[in-house]
Amino acid sequence: MTSPTALKLGTRRSALAMAQSGLVAEQVRRITGRDVELVEITTYGDVSREHLAQIGGTGVFVSALRDALLRGEIDFAVHSLKDLPTADPEGLTLAAVPLREDPRDALIARDGLTFEQLAASPRGARIGTGSPRRMAQLNAWARSMGVRVETVPIRGNVDTRIGYVASGDLDAVVLAAAGLSRLGRLAEATELISPDIVLPAPGQGALAVECPADAGLVSVLAELDDPFTRAAVTAERALLAALEAGCSAPVGALADPVVDGHITELRLRGVVGTTDGSSLVQMSITGPTPASRDEAVALGHELADEMLAKGAAGLMGEREL
Repeated sequence: MTSPTALKLGTRRSALAMAQSGLVAEQVRRITGRDVELVEITTYGDVSREHLAQIGGTGVFVSALRDALLRGEIDFAVHSLKDLPTADPEGLTLAAVPLREDPRDALIARDGLTFEQLAASPRGARIGTGSPRRMAQLNAWARSMGVRVETVPIRGNVDTRIGYVASGDLDAVVLAAAGLSRLGRLAEATELISPDIVLPAPGQGALAVECPADAGLVSVLAELDDPFTRAAVTAERALLAALEAGCSAPVGALADPVVDGHITELRLRGVVGTTDGSSLVQMSITGPTPASRDEAVALGHELADEMLAKGAAGLMGEREL
C-alpha cells in the first residue's frame, strides 16, 4: 500500500509520459525522502483521434492534469514543456524546468537511411509526422535539394509511429530525440537532425513540473530547476506567444548558448513556414544570457517582432487570439 505521506504526481498514461514522470519522481524521492505515487490521467489529446492541427493542439495534453491539480487530486504534475500553452494558468506555477534533454528531432527511416538518401530515392519518400512545424521544414529541406517528399499526418504513441515504418506503410517518421532517449530507444534513430536544418518546437526536450502556486511543495520542486534551461525555454515560448501561435502552428524555436570559453550569450533562432515548405521566415538574434524571466521574454519578443516584420504572420495556419 502507498504511504499516507506519499506525494501524488499526475502524469499522462503513455509510456513516454510515464517514463519521464518516473525520472522526476525519483528525483523528488531523493530530495524529500517521501514516496511518490504516479497518478495516471487521461487527457483529451490522448483520446481524440483527430490530428493536432484540427483539435487546436493548445492545452489538449495538459488541461486534465491542471484540473486535477486545482481540485487537489494530485500534488504536482509533469508535462512535456512543448505541450504547455504559453499563457500562465491562474492558481498554478511552473515550479521547475529540469535540465533539458537533446532538443533535436530524430528520423527513423527504412533501411537505415538518412533524410537526404531517402529524399533522393527514385521511389520517393513518405514521411510521417503529426507536426505542421516538421512538415514545413522537412518539405523545405527537400525543396532545397530539388526534390519532393510526401509528409503524411499521423497520430499515436512512439510504438505506433515507428510501426508505420516497420510495416512498410511509411518510409520514415520523425520524432523528438528526447522522447526516444527517455524510452531507451534512441539507437533506433537513423539520423539526428541538426537544428541548422530543422528547428525543434519551442521547449522541445524539456520537462515542466507544475504545482499549485500556494503549495509548500514549490520550494522543494524548485531544487529540480536548471536556470539555463529555464531561460532558454522562456525565450522560445515568449517568441511563440508573441507570434500569437498555438503549439500546433508551424513554428520552430531554439535558444542555445554561444560558447566562447564560458557561456555569456544566448542565441535564439526561430522559423515559421507554410507546411508545403514553399515559404519560410527564418531569423535569429543573440543577446546576453538572460538573468531574469523578463530578460528572456524580451529576447523572444524582439525576435518575434523581427519575424512579423518579415511576414511571419501570413505563414501560420493557426492563430491564438
